Amino acid sequence: MFSYDDIRNFYKTMFSMVQFHKYSLAELENMMPWEKFIYIDLLSEHLKRKEEERRDQEAANKARVIKRR
Repeated sequence: MFSYDDIRNFYKTMFSMVQFHKYSLAELENMMPWEKFIYIDLLSEHLKRKEEERRDQEAANKARVIKRR
């Protein structure tokens, strides 16, 4: 259900959300478990979309370079 399956992954998830996604530890601790699950799920989907966009942009850049030759 959650993006962590043991205590280490729990803390890695919490650390990432605080350090890289600007949640406060207090916000995360005060969330209901289902609420935290939803935010983690939405964030995961967002990161996947961003990665796809980055790959698409990278492929478009490579295509432009090849076309110039």
